[in-house]
Amino acid sequence: MSLLSASGISKQYNGLAALSDVSFDVPSGQVRALIGPNGAGKTTLVGVLSGRIPPSSGSVHFAGQDVTTWPAHKRISQGMGYTFQITSIFADLSVRENVALAARRHQKSAAVVDAMVEEALLKTGLWDRVDDIAGTLSYGHQRLLEIAMGLAQTPKLLILDEPTQGLTEGDVEAFKRLIKSLRGEITVLLIEHNMDVVMQLADVITVLEAGRVLFEGIPTDVKANALVRAAYLGGGDAET
Repeated sequence: MSLLSASGISKQYNGLAALSDVSFDVPSGQVRALIGPNGAGKTTLVGVLSGRIPPSSGSVHFAGQDVTTWPAHKRISQGMGYTFQITSIFADLSVRENVALAARRHQKSAAVVDAMVEEALLKTGLWDRVDDIAGTLSYGHQRLLEIAMGLAQTPKLLILDEPTQGLTEGDVEAFKRLIKSLRGEITVLLIEHNMDVVMQLADVITVLEAGRVLFEGIPTDVKANALVRAAYLGGGDAET
């Protein structure tokens, strides 16, 4: 059964189509990657899925419910978590306090919150920085902190928008281990420019081009597809 389903999603801005009839389904437990060249519509699609951008037409279903008209905070309360392409942390608070704030959205017990904070920071490799002020972290570690905040909300679906941007090679390896450890436990929608990361982590890849789904398949099929190579894989840069 699909945890997330987009059906016929279109979005126009002043008559220009950012998305045109985009449909795809993400089953529970899957790691799905969303890729495409600059201007393909990835950021707009993520905005529609997360409730930050209303679609011009089409529908979004999540966990068996039609959430098309739901605001972002209501989707979060039902188990949809996401991180932004630009970090969104509380710079003046400690790492622990940032993750605790996220955990408290769903848990009231201090003991449970503390346990969730520790688990999220251990998974992301930030436990040794638990008392550091978030704003003093490197950009890469701030990205990991945002992922820890997402995990602390115990999501059914975690949408990660360019999560390895700004990470060191070592941090990227830690991120890959993290996603592999979550496989089957949390459904992940990964919007990522690092194709090595995509090819190693994704169960299925959806390729967007000019606001439409160009191709969808397992990594080996995506890599071998001539249309994908021409539109994206052979075109160099993969920024959103």
